[in-house]
Amino acid sequence: MSRRVQIYVLIALGIVFAGVLYNSLRNSATGGGTSGVFAENPQFQPLDVQEPRLHTDRLQKLRKLQDSGVHRNIFVASSAPAAAAALAVKPPAAFVGPKPPPPPPPLQVPAEFFGYATRAPSGKRVAFFTSGEDVLVVAEGDTFLGRFRLVHIGNDTADVEEVNTGRHTTVTMVQPPGEQAGAQ
Repeated sequence: MSRRVQIYVLIALGIVFAGVLYNSLRNSATGGGTSGVFAENPQFQPLDVQEPRLHTDRLQKLRKLQDSGVHRNIFVASSAPAAAAALAVKPPAAFVGPKPPPPPPPLQVPAEFFGYATRAPSGKRVAFFTSGEDVLVVAEGDTFLGRFRLVHIGNDTADVEEVNTGRHTTVTMVQPPGEQAGAQ
């Protein structure tokens, strides 16, 4: 090392030593080394610890304890051991109290979806439904049969919403009975 670097290192060490000495003198003057929050609070009372010693007897008891739980390597993606699986499968507790009402039955639309077309000027789709002997032509967003709204027309399905409950269902397209599949 050059002489100049040694002088700079010596000056830096002197500055650090002076800072440490200044802090230790300042702490001893403000109340025996308590930090700023406690020194400013006149209600602060340090705990009166009678025997500040390490309780080795308690540490020995903790070292002798054995974990009887199921051990699993968290770095392996396999399932838990059989003992853990046996513990995990418990019979469900008996339900106490009133039973919740059953869910409503699935939404049934009393019409069959058998096709769709696209209107030339607007590009909107209309779906064709049969309800008994009636043929219904319904555009997206319109209501039919007094309680259903056609939400969306897909290539082979139609999404329908019941207006008064908001429940949705998907109606699949059926082939008319007069046509055979694959017959040209």
